[in-house]
Amino acid sequence: MEGLQAAGRRSLVDAAIDQLREQLASGVWPVGARIPTEHELAEQLQVGRNTVREAIRVLVHAGMLVSRQGEGTFVRSTSDPAAVLRGVQRSGVRDVLEVRAALETEAARLAAERHTPEDLARMRAALTREAEVMAAHPERAGREATVEHDLEFHTAVVEAAHNPALTEVYRYFGASVRESMRTAFGDQEMPEVVIATHQALVDAIESRDPERAEAACRALLAEPTAAVEQLLAEIAARK
Repeated sequence: MEGLQAAGRRSLVDAAIDQLREQLASGVWPVGARIPTEHELAEQLQVGRNTVREAIRVLVHAGMLVSRQGEGTFVRSTSDPAAVLRGVQRSGVRDVLEVRAALETEAARLAAERHTPEDLARMRAALTREAEVMAAHPERAGREATVEHDLEFHTAVVEAAHNPALTEVYRYFGASVRESMRTAFGDQEMPEVVIATHQALVDAIESRDPERAEAACRALLAEPTAAVEQLLAEIAARK
């Protein structure tokens, strides 16, 4: 293997991280392979072993490497999760909304099969709070005034699927959708919330019918999706 480039003027640890990440992405060390020792990497990077140790620690925390006591450090992933998330952040609001919709519809199906009474209570409580805020602030109904309660509702639906991995991925995409929509449209143009379709989703989940739950979720998400399409068309027309 060719020697890695020596660290430049930037932080030595940052430079080491970048160069190790490049080696992982290029496939020099495949998934499951043990990477060179700290001593070998220090020579290749032309930095101290402490710098290598810190760079490896960062990549372990990022999920690209895994350390096994007494065995060494192994490749867990050749893709940097942080880079993937940055790519999502650069995606358009339509793209992120479509991914969120895919996650929510699958969550609704699973929730219909796995929900508990406590899950249903959380959904209904969030809807009650949302309705109360909308009644108290009719001039802002369905927009910024209800964002947090709407998030509580959708998160409760996803968590009712009882799949921790799905919940974590959804939390990220849910936040990305809100930020993308605020950036693109501003708070006052956020699509309005319709309580009736949210209640229909709760009823469908309670019925324990996955097909009905998926259909109810798609009907609920059709409203914000259509609103986004209209706003994007208006923005394009003004350019």
